[in-house]
Amino acid sequence: MNNILKTLIIATVITLFSGCVNTTSSIKPHEKAFEEEDVYVMFALRAEQVRSYDNAANIFYNLYERSDKKEYLYRSLQNELSAQNNQKVIDKVNKITKGSLDDFALIRLKIIALIGLDKLESAKDIAVSLVDKSNKVDDYLLVSEIYVKLKKYNTAVKYLESAYVKDYNEKILDKMAIVLYVNLDRKKDAIAQLETHSRVHGCSSLICTRLIGFYSNENNIDGLLSAYLRLYQINSNKEIAEKIVQIYAYKKDFIKMMDFLEESNSNDEVLLQIYINLKNYKKAYPLAYKLYKKTGETNYLGQSAIFEYEASDDNSDKEMQNSVIKKLKKVITRIKEGLYLNYLGYILIDHNLDVKKGMEYIQESLRLEPKSSYYLDSLAWGYYKLGDCKNAKKTMDRVIKLGGGDNEEVKLHVKTINKCSKTKKGK
Repeated sequence: MNNILKTLIIATVITLFSGCVNTTSSIKPHEKAFEEEDVYVMFALRAEQVRSYDNAANIFYNLYERSDKKEYLYRSLQNELSAQNNQKVIDKVNKITKGSLDDFALIRLKIIALIGLDKLESAKDIAVSLVDKSNKVDDYLLVSEIYVKLKKYNTAVKYLESAYVKDYNEKILDKMAIVLYVNLDRKKDAIAQLETHSRVHGCSSLICTRLIGFYSNENNIDGLLSAYLRLYQINSNKEIAEKIVQIYAYKKDFIKMMDFLEESNSNDEVLLQIYINLKNYKKAYPLAYKLYKKTGETNYLGQSAIFEYEASDDNSDKEMQNSVIKKLKKVITRIKEGLYLNYLGYILIDHNLDVKKGMEYIQESLRLEPKSSYYLDSLAWGYYKLGDCKNAKKTMDRVIKLGGGDNEEVKLHVKTINKCSKTKKGK
């Protein structure tokens, strides 16, 4: 905070406070104690904002004295802590409370100040007395934190256990698990405590995240997957889904990965690839079309057409053929790829829909990939359909020479074309 602003705040506050007499009796928190109260608050908040904690503490304390509102006192002491004026906090709390523990908020601030001064034994004694009286979760956590700093980890755990069984508070459990895992090296116990809570009370974001950290550190893949799956039920975001998919991929459990992706709809691109790898074309073709509608990517439309044809139980189905041909014609007007040109051409040839047009598409695909045995097979099949067994045989010989004769459909074509060639020679 620059010196000019500091000076301005201090001067203004002094001016505003000068001559003020505390005439309040019992002002309610929502009521203004005096006309300029909002102005003081504005200056105090601005001082906090620019991290001028000493000034903020002074202004809030003056507000407290003028209004008798405890929230200003607490805010003043919090700023004193931020300014590391720990002894000042202790002195003020002692002056106000006179040894009483009735104001829990003030006692907590004093304990924090004692910890800041490394007066851990004094902090511990007061914190133990406070937790006995308040029975509050945050106070149990504060006591345990002091025992951890004193390296009395077993005692810290005992306090946390006592607090946890009161209402099964997950914040206490989380702290207890950390002490067990990190400080006492009781890793199995820490994980067991978290898992038991998860089964009985559900796996919250806090508990699942802690389990993920522990399982990751232990390299426990199954535990890690289980925790991520439970976390995804709470928070279905893309990052968690990606972690789950990565673990399934690591485990090579593609069936369960497929089930998860189907249920979550978290990554259709990966799901499509699984369908393709499993040759599940009945599910692949509508998903590819969905991705096409979503992204506008032409390749998805082409894939949808091919998978629709491959998924059909009856390749002579006219409605299916028309759907596939319509899609592929749309594809080849946008992108010239041999795969789609060949597929469209082969369908036209194989089903005698338009053999000559099919041959044109095949020849176009071969201009792009002249040594493709698959495209040459389609061309040979076109010659056969036209009754040109000589060129069919000549083309099929090239397919075999290129090493493309292992495919079952190609073998059938070779057999049929050889038979045709011999018949023509005989005649």
